[in-house]
Amino acid sequence: MHFKWNYEPPTPQEEQAAKELGEKLNINQILALLLIRRGITTESAAKRFFRPQLADLINPFLMKDMDIAVDRLNDAMGRKERILVYGDYDVDGCTAVALVYKFLQQFYSNVDYYIPDRYDEGYGVSKKGIDYAKDTGVKLIVILDCGIKAIEEIAYAKSLGIDFIICDHHVPDETMPCAVAILNPKRPDDSYPFKHLCGCGVGFKLMQAFAKNNGIPFSRLIPLLDFCAVSIAADIVPVTDENRILAFHGLKQLNQNPSIGLKAIIDICGLNGRDISMSDIVFKIGPRINASGRMENGKESVDLLVEKDFSSALTQAKHINEYNEQRKDIDKQMTEEANQIVAKLESQKHHSSIVLYDENWKKGVIGIVASRLTEIYFRPTVVLTRDGDFATGSARSVTGFDLYAAIKSCRDILINFGGHTYATGLTLRWNDVPEFRKRFQKYVEEHIQPEQIEANLNIDAQIDFKDITKRLHNELKKFSPFGPCNTKPIFCTTDVYDYGTSKVVGRIQEHIKLELVDSKSSNVVNGIAFGQSASARYIKSKRSFDIAYTIENNIFKRNAVQLQIEDIRPTEDEDAE
Repeated sequence: MHFKWNYEPPTPQEEQAAKELGEKLNINQILALLLIRRGITTESAAKRFFRPQLADLINPFLMKDMDIAVDRLNDAMGRKERILVYGDYDVDGCTAVALVYKFLQQFYSNVDYYIPDRYDEGYGVSKKGIDYAKDTGVKLIVILDCGIKAIEEIAYAKSLGIDFIICDHHVPDETMPCAVAILNPKRPDDSYPFKHLCGCGVGFKLMQAFAKNNGIPFSRLIPLLDFCAVSIAADIVPVTDENRILAFHGLKQLNQNPSIGLKAIIDICGLNGRDISMSDIVFKIGPRINASGRMENGKESVDLLVEKDFSSALTQAKHINEYNEQRKDIDKQMTEEANQIVAKLESQKHHSSIVLYDENWKKGVIGIVASRLTEIYFRPTVVLTRDGDFATGSARSVTGFDLYAAIKSCRDILINFGGHTYATGLTLRWNDVPEFRKRFQKYVEEHIQPEQIEANLNIDAQIDFKDITKRLHNELKKFSPFGPCNTKPIFCTTDVYDYGTSKVVGRIQEHIKLELVDSKSSNVVNGIAFGQSASARYIKSKRSFDIAYTIENNIFKRNAVQLQIEDIRPTEDEDAE
């Protein structure tokens, strides 16, 4: 795949500002420029960015209904009512349930948790879940990472004498459920200053408010921050402002003293003894927590996350790891099938979006398949499977395109839908799928920008190999945690050459291990280009080329720097001999 490189050289004003800021902070001018381009222009803002403080977390009572939610929680405990912590079956939902349950359990024993079965109950609040609450004497349900659209279900619960506190972050409809309190920063009538909390983040704010109201020291919440870091990374929310503070301190907790359940997953993933990053959560920890909800029941993940005994946690983690292996096989098979369908559908090439459906696909992995196809084809993608008379599915978007609005435009033929800009779930009648496809594709066609369906690479700075020092690398680490709105900086270097020792590696010779030099110094720099072996012939021809890359730790050579090459661009015409 060849990317379109987007690079804006710094203006003289930016260069001057970067020089001044770099001197004040005693950091490299290149990195000072990265700060300026992130809107961080003063010394004090830079210090807050590099050293996020828990003291800067927003007052939780600024969120609408928070005072009502805390009062109802206190009343429930005062009256010794049974409380049920209920959540979605994905990573965000499971970590949110684990966080709220673990915290409340320290002060109150009559509390239980519930995760609906993806296959039996589907997403969100289910009648079966409410009936379970009724049968076990529950009077208050605290629901996390879902519930904002459960109007009928919550009305049914109310008729049974069960109250709801909703903690959600998905976009609400004009009409909201009849819950006692609705905590959701995306409410149009909520003036909470940060809108991008994940479900676990909203659960954390409720616990922060509960602690504050009951004179419980904030320090009691710190051991739970590892759950926040895991959910922020896995739910792909912006890693800015309040999320940056929670992710920063959550990662610290995850690396220094993780909860027993997460420690067991870290063991199983082989992440022991290394500094765990947001990308380790996205690719290693998150999928394992997700796997039980995708393959069987998400409750197993929460059982693991709240486990107090390490040897039991390890047994459970091994079990969940097996689910993950099964999930990988199904995911691979479905992605291959979907790719074959896309390849056959010549008509799809001319569309700005992809809508695929197959009645045999497994409900639990269609979200992953939609993500894969979006990555491969750079199109908003909807993947649907059959469930009786209904189609149920997941949709994923490309950068900058509001998928939620596109799905919402078809709401008159949808039974249900919900989510946010980049990821949405939906249900409709199976017979309406062709009509949905036609209308969805028409909406995307009319609203998407051409550049949104191109493979773009945004270059942060152009540098030479002599600039890549140990100090630069160490200072670069201070920009983490990385994620949306604070992506890992991508650098480019032009006119580089193979040192003569680069070679193709990998099981099927799909990667290139590179040793490179540029024309400005004699530094030999190591790099790895995953899945780019097609460029090997050109590289070995001793001609120059440009590279775009991130700067990483070499995990095999301690303290060494390695470039992770995102794209290789020949300087000359490849066909020229």
